[in-house]
Amino acid sequence: MKIGARQKFYKMHSLGNDFMVLDGITHEIVPDPARIKAWGCRHTGIGFDQLLVIAPPNEPEADFSYLIFNADGSEAEQCGNGTRCVAALSRLIGLTKKEHLVWQSLAGEFETKIQGDRISTTMTVPKFDPPSIPFDPRHAQPKTEHTYTIEAANQCFEITPVSMGNPHAVIFVDELLTLDVETLGSALTDHAAFPERSNIEFCQVIDHQFARLRVFERGVGETQACGTGACAAVAAARLSDRVRDRVKVSLPGGKLHIQWPGAGAPILMTGPANLIYEGEIVIR
Repeated sequence: MKIGARQKFYKMHSLGNDFMVLDGITHEIVPDPARIKAWGCRHTGIGFDQLLVIAPPNEPEADFSYLIFNADGSEAEQCGNGTRCVAALSRLIGLTKKEHLVWQSLAGEFETKIQGDRISTTMTVPKFDPPSIPFDPRHAQPKTEHTYTIEAANQCFEITPVSMGNPHAVIFVDELLTLDVETLGSALTDHAAFPERSNIEFCQVIDHQFARLRVFERGVGETQACGTGACAAVAAARLSDRVRDRVKVSLPGGKLHIQWPGAGAPILMTGPANLIYEGEIVIR
């Protein structure tokens, strides 16, 4: 896109997890990390947790491709809350009339289904084997088949590494509200055990069907909500028999409903998506 050209954008959020969304179907979008980082600044740009791009698919069975970029300009494999926003926007601006859509992402294909004011996303099957995450166990001490102990910020943490198409590390805690998530998350996300960095979930299980969660997202910091983080936390909690197959997850921005039958099955995530405003930005 030429310097001085105007780019239309849409500002959206789901549970406070906020996004700048671009239509790459009717306009060619060439992502530029420096420009994305400038747009992501909440003081001098638009400000967002992630930039999302709806793009043409590469396979005939898919409706759209889905690109995700963190506020620091780095590309991400998946963004759960963002899946609902791009699904809602694709219908709102007339890119499709379908309620059931198939999407391509770096994490693989996924599906969204619009059901009134709620949108469900069929996420990937959770993976716990270290190469898939990726997780390097040489920098951790094994505790059980799927849990490890690592040191960061002068503390020891028991983690469950999980891949939801992007890397996660789930930590179960007794008290969530008083945690210094920014400090601990910053130390853990760049730990040597995570060669591609990791999203860090701090989860307090209240009962078998309800959990509270705070998430430090790599390349962003603590966010109001994280869809893939909620899925990872439920998968880790179910793996250790802390929860049942249907769980309500409360995040600072609101609640998500997560359903996971168990090993080998995909996760179903349901929640809202909201358009805040639309505008134009001058390319500089």
